[in-house]
Amino acid sequence: MIATYGFNATLTARPAMGDRLVELLLTGLNEGSPGASEHCLVYLVSRSASDPDVVHVTEGWTSEGEHHRLFAGEAARALVARIDPLLAKEPEYTDYVPVRGKAAF
Repeated sequence: MIATYGFNATLTARPAMGDRLVELLLTGLNEGSPGASEHCLVYLVSRSASDPDVVHVTEGWTSEGEHHRLFAGEAARALVARIDPLLAKEPEYTDYVPVRGKAAF
């Protein structure tokens, strides 16, 4: 499969909540969660090197429609509801069209 839709999200946690934010974001890879879907080809959680409360998420999807469909589901809504109280401000998003790359974890 090829990723045709993707984005980067920057999330800023409340002070000293970066660890908890990372933990919750990584549950997005658990069975039944959006990141575990065959349509999610990239789900990378990273931290800022200079601020442990700034977390970046990079996602690549087979289509924008599949992303929206999965994020309208109960699992994604529940995850967002658990993440929102940890945030100091609204997430910032940059969308993109993946071209080519590599991921090995």
